[in-house]
Amino acid sequence: MTLTSSEYTNEPVAASVLTILQARLSDTLDLHAQLKQAHWNVKGPNFISLHNLFDQIAEEVDAASDEVAERIVALGGRADGRIVTTAKNSTLPEGLELAQGQSSVLATIASALTIHAEALRHAIDLTAEFGDAGTSDLFTSQSRLADKHRWLIQAHFEAPQEA
Repeated sequence: MTLTSSEYTNEPVAASVLTILQARLSDTLDLHAQLKQAHWNVKGPNFISLHNLFDQIAEEVDAASDEVAERIVALGGRADGRIVTTAKNSTLPEGLELAQGQSSVLATIASALTIHAEALRHAIDLTAEFGDAGTSDLFTSQSRLADKHRWLIQAHFEAPQEA
């Protein structure tokens, strides 16, 4: 059986799906904040490309957090995007120091994206087991986006190919 937003008749399943959604919302909001931190403070020879890349990814992550929050509300929950909730519940690494070199910033963001993508894939499986194809699909699209973002960040670690 596939559940839609108005068809949750099993309260434990609904509560479980909402808990999963809220956890992913907290991580997504934290990731957005870390990307903005990187965007504002990046320095070095690749400044402009990284500055723009972090901002582009932050915009896409912000849109992803909005989708998760709206899904929570559509399923009858209350989305909690407060900073205190995000800080308490995020599973991402603590984040960036104010002054770090480009390599360190890239490694920190890549690590956060890796953890985020893994959590999304786990959420895909859990929500599919609960029969919530809509939420599973939401997480699937966000997983693809997280993989793309990680690829864009990791491309800066690659050594140039010699011809």
